[in-house]
Amino acid sequence: MTYERLTPPSGGEIIGYDGAFRVTTPDRPIIPFIEGDGIGPDIWAAARQVFDAAVKSAYGTERSVCWFEIFAGDKAVAEYGDGLVLPDDTLQAIRDYRVAIKGPLTTPVGGGIRSLNVTLRQRLDLYCCVRPARYYAGTPSPMREPHKLDVVVFRENTEDVYAGIEWEVGSPEQQRVREFLNGEMGTEIPTDAGIGVKPISERNTKRLVAAAIRYALDKKRASVTLVHKGNIMKFTEGAFRRWGYEVAAQEFGDRTVTEADLKGDRGDRMIMKDRIADAMFQQLLLRPDEYDVIALPNLNGDYLSDAAAAQVGGLGMAPGANIGDTGAVFEATHGSAPKYTGLDKVNPASLILSGAFMFDFLGWGEVKSKIEHGLEAAIGDKVVTYDLARQMEGATEVKCSEFATAIIDRM
Repeated sequence: MTYERLTPPSGGEIIGYDGAFRVTTPDRPIIPFIEGDGIGPDIWAAARQVFDAAVKSAYGTERSVCWFEIFAGDKAVAEYGDGLVLPDDTLQAIRDYRVAIKGPLTTPVGGGIRSLNVTLRQRLDLYCCVRPARYYAGTPSPMREPHKLDVVVFRENTEDVYAGIEWEVGSPEQQRVREFLNGEMGTEIPTDAGIGVKPISERNTKRLVAAAIRYALDKKRASVTLVHKGNIMKFTEGAFRRWGYEVAAQEFGDRTVTEADLKGDRGDRMIMKDRIADAMFQQLLLRPDEYDVIALPNLNGDYLSDAAAAQVGGLGMAPGANIGDTGAVFEATHGSAPKYTGLDKVNPASLILSGAFMFDFLGWGEVKSKIEHGLEAAIGDKVVTYDLARQMEGATEVKCSEFATAIIDRM
């Protein structure tokens, strides 16, 4: 494989990939990584130490990761010049090696691409944004019973309002769209309104929901809940609900049952539910233990995944991934926090837990267990970074790198 400015590792093997959540992992997988902007280098250095230690603790010398640095954001500009924040090299390397992990990236302000994260998802067709949210004992939380929340959010990644189809007030394009809609379709859009389009398609909905159901069945989860605003947006979010139920019946009919059709015990079948989006926020607060895997359109998923993370410690404790049929990119879910650049201060747990999720995805569940055990033990001992320490009486505040060491020491 040839790249303009990248040098792959001399050893290691490529991960086999046969669709979302269908991977074959060699003993020496090559995994590309992007450090990220701002705090990215600090949290990546901490996370990599934890990953390597966990693999060694789980498998000794039988398995190891061959890390392969690729570039995006500020470091890409430094390497490639010309303001190039997402080189073709990087996209091609992820396509070639199938699974990658990255730190936070800063979105350009006042021009350029809309978002590096969104661009990566769309260019690589990573249609599932997967966000697990569970409680690790001792983590500060505003909830009385945060341990009741253990959900995995499957958010559609490629369409809805995040497709970015919109026209600015005063532009010729906005005027043309407004005149067409008002004149031909009978709408009454005022002249001073920005206009956006919200596409939700059958194909993209069904592949997202199918991936959520496969994951839930594989992990022996009790239910998948479709979350939508179909009572109001009947032909977009209402269709999301309908298509979700259809794919469950068509592809998984013998292994699923709808909540409406459930009579008595579910047996070994998984329950298909649906909830209106605004009501679901209340449900997740009041009855979180009734939900397992949640599938949503893009914007709903953005809101709800952050709300779930808030219940169990915030975005600093929230792992994430973008997964498609040809590859996956695991990522810290928070921003690049440029004011903390180089201070070795920020909590690396989001990226560390994203790595734990990645190893589970690769079939190395023992590594995930080692990481989570070490993390929970460090938090339980109140050896934590500043963001958690200021909420915990009697905590020992440590640096980002020192938190990594505390996790490793407790594996």
